Amino acid sequence: MIESWRWFGPLDDITLAEVAQTGATGIVNALHEIPYGEVWPRAAIAARRAMIRSPGLGLDWLVVESLPVAEAIKTGEGDLSRLFANYRQSLANLAAEGIRIVCYNFMPLLDWTRTDLDVPVRGGATALRFDAVRMAAFELHRLGRAEAAADYPAGTVAAAGAWAQAAGEAAWEALLASIMAGLPGAYSRYSVAELRALLARYRGFDRAALRANLARFLAEVVPAAEDLGIRLCIHPDDPPRDILGLPRIVASGDDIARVLAAADSPANGLTLCTGSLGAGSPAEVPALAARFAPRIHFAHLRNVRGEPDGSFQESAHLEGDVDMAAVVRALIAEERRRAAAGREDAAIPFRPDHGHRIGADLGRASHPGYSLNGRMRGLAELRGLALGLAAG
Repeated sequence: MIESWRWFGPLDDITLAEVAQTGATGIVNALHEIPYGEVWPRAAIAARRAMIRSPGLGLDWLVVESLPVAEAIKTGEGDLSRLFANYRQSLANLAAEGIRIVCYNFMPLLDWTRTDLDVPVRGGATALRFDAVRMAAFELHRLGRAEAAADYPAGTVAAAGAWAQAAGEAAWEALLASIMAGLPGAYSRYSVAELRALLARYRGFDRAALRANLARFLAEVVPAAEDLGIRLCIHPDDPPRDILGLPRIVASGDDIARVLAAADSPANGLTLCTGSLGAGSPAEVPALAARFAPRIHFAHLRNVRGEPDGSFQESAHLEGDVDMAAVVRALIAEERRRAAAGREDAAIPFRPDHGHRIGADLGRASHPGYSLNGRMRGLAELRGLALGLAAG
């Protein structure tokens, strides 16, 4: 397993030298400054890779996370030929610079969604949290989406009403900021009015429509990825449930199987995210890792603790509901199978996904979930787990 680290480029508060000090060797990066749907120029890719490969660091750009899918492709609006061509050209430019693993997601409008960015945990550290009551309050009482009442249990709807009645404007602003923070690579954020207008594009849009548009995207880009030797790997939805009236189509084992069958090629693979899948059915995650192992090209390893109403909180990497040892054991078994088959790319890159703010993180700016010390703790724990299982 290749120890990797998500780095947000020159604007990241965490330096490449600090990343090198964690022991990671693979960098997970993207050209966030390029608008969605535009071509990533080969020169820009080469410049970023040269920066990452600065002498003395021992780092290389191994994974793109992510090459974003333009919103029009998800909605299926208009003539998409230019957008598909641009995506294929970006893949070609990445391959020309030796980068061959590309993570992406097909979540409408937002990436991962949380309601709290700094919930206190042991010793004064802080964690990310998704609170079903506050999410329902936002949908019902801020967006005015009355139909959201059918998306939550009656008790959650009642609790959301009580929270909304007691909340002041500062609490609402903090909630909006937390929900918007799930776009770590996109520097634009939405106001409530803007979000309401964007959601209108998806009114009446269901899972079948989104699945059809994903299948169309795969038909357009997977053959090019095959020719280029690129491994595309879709990221599961986070959280793995419908929110804001937006359909989720990569939230379960059946969903993943449907996506992989839509283009039955090694170029159409999976980013195994134990936290995203674990927020739904944590007991199933090790079995999903084993089931889809041949198509897993990249892994996000993190853990969560769930609650009966659908809320969940991010835990330390080895302390949540997901049996991380069983997941890592499945990944090691797949690496050995690949090596036995003579594959040069047998090793699977993984990164410690998210992390608590601990120690010096508490006074330092960073993308929510992407602290230095919290992820370094996670990486150290996962490193020890993997070495122990490999030796056992």
